[in-house]
Amino acid sequence: MGNLGTRRTKTSRTGIAVLLAAALLSACTSLVPAPLPNTYDITAPATFPGLKAGTRAQVLILEPAAVKVLDSQDIVIKPSDEVVEYLGKSQWSDRLPKLIQARLIESFENTGKARAVAKPGDGLVIDYQIVSSIREFQANLEGSNEAAVSISVKLVSDRSGKVVRSEIFTANVPLSSTEPLAVVSALNRAFAQVARDIVQWTLRAV
Repeated sequence: MGNLGTRRTKTSRTGIAVLLAAALLSACTSLVPAPLPNTYDITAPATFPGLKAGTRAQVLILEPAAVKVLDSQDIVIKPSDEVVEYLGKSQWSDRLPKLIQARLIESFENTGKARAVAKPGDGLVIDYQIVSSIREFQANLEGSNEAAVSISVKLVSDRSGKVVRSEIFTANVPLSSTEPLAVVSALNRAFAQVARDIVQWTLRAV
């Protein structure tokens, strides 16, 4: 009887040890940080072929409006018109509207033909405002398999508050693959086309 009791005690201790080891392993695993997503940037075009117009006007570029799905660091992909997903393990370097605002300012500056371009808070005496909205900035994976960028723009006279011009600028670039780097590259090329068009359109008007 004594031996039987001893065996039970040893078995019980072994079971407890196994449970403790499993608990410790689980705790250690939970402490391991999840891998950070790859972070990508949007670049402003550096060249503007054929651009002749310049301006002495000073232009304020507001942060573009965007629906919630586009107002984040997530990179949007659309398997179909009705479905919105995000590119796995990938993100923009900042909120998309803030990035677009910064890169549009850089685009104007890169022309060397704009007297001054700024964002709110920069203390600029303004002649015109660029009010915009991001309509599309995603990879469309159904049928066309392309990067799509569409931005609507209103040029507003700061003196009168009236809309001087309005236009929707769109560009589509085929995807070479659905790998993150290929998607980001295509979106950058589409944005560069749109940014060039916005800059040229604005400089001709002001």
